[in-house]
Amino acid sequence: MSKPKPTPLDDVSKAIIAELQEDGRRSYAAIGKAVGLSEAAVRQRVQRLVDSGVMQVVAVTDPTEIGFARQAMIGIHATGELEPIADALAELTEVDYVVITAGSFDLLAEVVAESDDHLLEIISRRIRTLPGVMSTETLLYLKLRKQTYAWGVR
Repeated sequence: MSKPKPTPLDDVSKAIIAELQEDGRRSYAAIGKAVGLSEAAVRQRVQRLVDSGVMQVVAVTDPTEIGFARQAMIGIHATGELEPIADALAELTEVDYVVITAGSFDLLAEVVAESDDHLLEIISRRIRTLPGVMSTETLLYLKLRKQTYAWGVR
């Protein structure tokens, strides 16, 4: 089942997104007051934005605080088509972010792991063995200093 095609965002939808970026638990009534809509109208707009894939509302955590001792960005040099490799990476439960890039690496994948042994297993047995992966470079996170999703809308 494919997602509905997103429509261009109007100023009210952008304002709703901005309100939720500031506080994802903000009530529909409070958002409605801020943007000039009823609670029901905000609820409908939020549902359309989620259904169309424009946004998602999730709890953001620091993985190191909830039992994942290791977090790393894996830079990947690949050969051949990149999309199948990106899709395979995205299927790994420990991978929470995958991008195809231009620059030093062909792809970047962020990994959360329970331990050094777990991280090693993910890299050695599950990433480096993917068809098309030539080499990897692991950038181990030492301390999370900033993580934000409040970049606004244009």
